[in-house]
Amino acid sequence: MTSAIVTDRQDGVLTITLNRADKRNALTGEMYDAIRETMADARRDGDVRAVLLNAEGEHFTAGNDLQDFGPKAAERVASGEKAPAMKLIDDMVDFDKPVVAAVRGHAVGIGTTLLLHCDVVAASETASFALPFTRLGLVPEFASSYVLPLLAGRVRASHTLLLGEPFDRERARELGIVSLSCADAELDETARAKAQALAALPPQALRATKRLINSAAYTDRLREVIAAEGEAFAAGLVSEEHQEAVAAFFEKRQPDFSRFS
Repeated sequence: MTSAIVTDRQDGVLTITLNRADKRNALTGEMYDAIRETMADARRDGDVRAVLLNAEGEHFTAGNDLQDFGPKAAERVASGEKAPAMKLIDDMVDFDKPVVAAVRGHAVGIGTTLLLHCDVVAASETASFALPFTRLGLVPEFASSYVLPLLAGRVRASHTLLLGEPFDRERARELGIVSLSCADAELDETARAKAQALAALPPQALRATKRLINSAAYTDRLREVIAAEGEAFAAGLVSEEHQEAVAAFFEKRQPDFSRFS
């Protein structure tokens, strides 16, 4: 397993820590695979009652590492291979134990869409969220084009997903992404306390309640949207718009989409 993911099991809580602080915890394919394997183990392990997702350093995650993600994306699209991020997304839909997330600093792209599928989301005052998919010539993923309108309403979701502008913790609470606010110095302790509180509750009752919240109709719709988003996302990855957005990012300039119609 990659050293960019650190795990710990204590008091019924499996903690998964993103451990790439020097890169703002930007996610690589290897990291996605490690998280997926760890959560698969947690699902089978009766001693794990809850999962806590957190990160080392000042940021939750800057989203996909474009240097890792970009060169492999076109190859995967051409071959029909499912990307590691999409495999994790598929598995998260079926994960039946409570998941707590602790967010400080940047939560970009999947760093925010992932939170829509957690059960408790604690955020400090430093937390900043962004869903910049359209700015990258892409579309939202992780069923965020379905879940966010359910939580926030169509207009607020459209504003957020179409413009792709960063937003702060208070806006994230308004949108229904964050459930708990605390001071930055208290974030880790607060999130762990919630995870331990969940781990101390009757496990069958928790799983049954989560199944009721995430009904069969809801999860079936999630899978439909994830598949549709995946097709559009794959098309975006090989588009000229995406190539311009990535080139502008690495060249540290504003992208120019004026030639596209």
